[in-house]
Amino acid sequence: MTETRLKKLEEYDFPEDLKHMSNRELDLLCVEIREFLIDHVSKTGGHLASNLGVVELSVALHRVFSSPKDKLIWDVGHQAYVHKILTGRASQFDTLRQTGGLSGFPKSSESPHDAYDTGHSSTSLSAAAGLAAARDLAGENYHVVATIGDGALTGGMAYEALNNIGSSRSRVIVVVNDNGMSISRNTGSMHQHLNKLRSSKEYTATKSRVKQVLNGVPLVGPEVADLLGSAKQALKYALLSGGIMFEELGFTYLGPVNGHDLRSLIKTLAQAKHIDHPVLVHVLTKKGKGYPNAEEAPNKFHGIGPFDPETGSQISHSDRPTFSSVLGETLTSLGAEYPELCAITAAMGTGVGLGDFAKTYPSRYFDVGIAEAHAVTFAAGLAKGGMRPVAAIYSSFLQRAYDQIIEDVCLQNLPVLLAVDRAGCVGADGATHQGLFDLAYLQDLPNMRILTPVSTEDLRVMVGYALTLDGPCAIRYPRGGDPASDLPPAPAQENAAENLRLASGSDGDLWAVGTELAAASAVRDLLLARGLDLGLVAVRSVKPLDLSLYEEPPLLCTLEDGVVYGGFGEHLRAQLPAGQRVLTFGWPDRFIEHGSIPDLRKKYGLDPASIAERIGEALEDTEKRKA
Repeated sequence: MTETRLKKLEEYDFPEDLKHMSNRELDLLCVEIREFLIDHVSKTGGHLASNLGVVELSVALHRVFSSPKDKLIWDVGHQAYVHKILTGRASQFDTLRQTGGLSGFPKSSESPHDAYDTGHSSTSLSAAAGLAAARDLAGENYHVVATIGDGALTGGMAYEALNNIGSSRSRVIVVVNDNGMSISRNTGSMHQHLNKLRSSKEYTATKSRVKQVLNGVPLVGPEVADLLGSAKQALKYALLSGGIMFEELGFTYLGPVNGHDLRSLIKTLAQAKHIDHPVLVHVLTKKGKGYPNAEEAPNKFHGIGPFDPETGSQISHSDRPTFSSVLGETLTSLGAEYPELCAITAAMGTGVGLGDFAKTYPSRYFDVGIAEAHAVTFAAGLAKGGMRPVAAIYSSFLQRAYDQIIEDVCLQNLPVLLAVDRAGCVGADGATHQGLFDLAYLQDLPNMRILTPVSTEDLRVMVGYALTLDGPCAIRYPRGGDPASDLPPAPAQENAAENLRLASGSDGDLWAVGTELAAASAVRDLLLARGLDLGLVAVRSVKPLDLSLYEEPPLLCTLEDGVVYGGFGEHLRAQLPAGQRVLTFGWPDRFIEHGSIPDLRKKYGLDPASIAERIGEALEDTEKRKA
């Protein structure tokens, strides 16, 4: 056993030490990194399977390139844990995704080795194109390397960037990490194309031989040269139906390369490094590599909470139904009643709860890949053709389809149901995934109806109600299950869009949006203990807003799990009499970092105790004004 094997990851001088390690030491390092990842992620939770799959690739990238001078960009970034270890952050992994700790995604504010902040899919190539153009304009000399998954290549933005990079002829290296999956298993023609490339070792060898022959032909007339060129093209199309699209876009294609063979990776990346125009390196990896539990269930270990590393079982896993699972169960149940009901996902079928619907109604289930804009317009087309489409998309990802919601759905007033999953603060995933903007960006759209269930049972009723509407509707709900609170029973379906007054109070009102009712109930109890009596309204329909429950209270307070500027509270204030005093509670005008939800709520004054204190002060001020 070498001295290197005994060294802790925290003790290396990374990435510099990688330049001097032997092949044997690098192999042992990969083993250590996998053990380190399993040990630490099992305690903190996080993205495990994707990181286990890129251990050798990350080591090879840092061996061949010199970060931070060379710019290494990770698409999405959930697979950048190994990169963080290799850039000197192993000692911080106990704080991964914790409040004030290491981010689960690349953050340039965290390290100069994080060349570009990422969190959403299919953006890395555009960023690489911009960095390369800036480099060329400044007359500088460094490499720009973007690592993108084959799943991210289902996003249209990636092709816009490929087209731009190829035509620019600028020095950009694109590494396609091809594991056949994004979160759910990949679908679509690009997935099929890459499958052909994976299985075509003959193409790589034959391509090299043909190139040598063609380049060795003495200078001949243009007709013969054209013929030889055509023969080369014909050979490509004969070997792979559909052709090598990357070369057609202006890239030199290298691969496929075994993504777990360090020597092959280092050799291929070194070759790419010395090519003076766009290069695409096709790397084959296995998601969850080296940990049998993750290899067998990569979906489960894509993003997982704390777990037992021996069994793979999650610790403190709740048996309560989640909003996502209830959506899926409800749609599956309603599928028999509504033969025109269709469900759409953007590569997140399992995450949004559509697994059973996909099995039960495969012809009415559509996974369009990581293409949210396409998903929404596709839903509009289905609606135009007489179907009842439900597009289930995370709140932070739905932002990518804003123009399509406006132009293709709302403008035509089409009956598209947007199931807005992960709405509100999501905690550990941080700024790129917080679902805090959907209320603000949807409320202003004509024809859009917005429902906010207070419980999972409420969601069941609202889905059935939404399928009877003649125009667009969004139902927004949080990650996980019902908040720990005694909530009112779900009302009858015909009342699914009504707001509910649960209590009247002499000192004011507290209007709580959706699942914020649990926190609002706790606030009301704290105020009652202080002798202050606040009424309580459960806001289940944000738009249209029924003001029949408005009783002109001395102080009206609103509570929402979204940004306060442009949110529900401000919209409500605009519809009330000018003299009405309103106090709004929501997330401030900044991007909310990662951390536990209770910690973040306390930090930003959105925990029950802080809210009750502010309301108490406001009511005392009201009494002083009266006096």
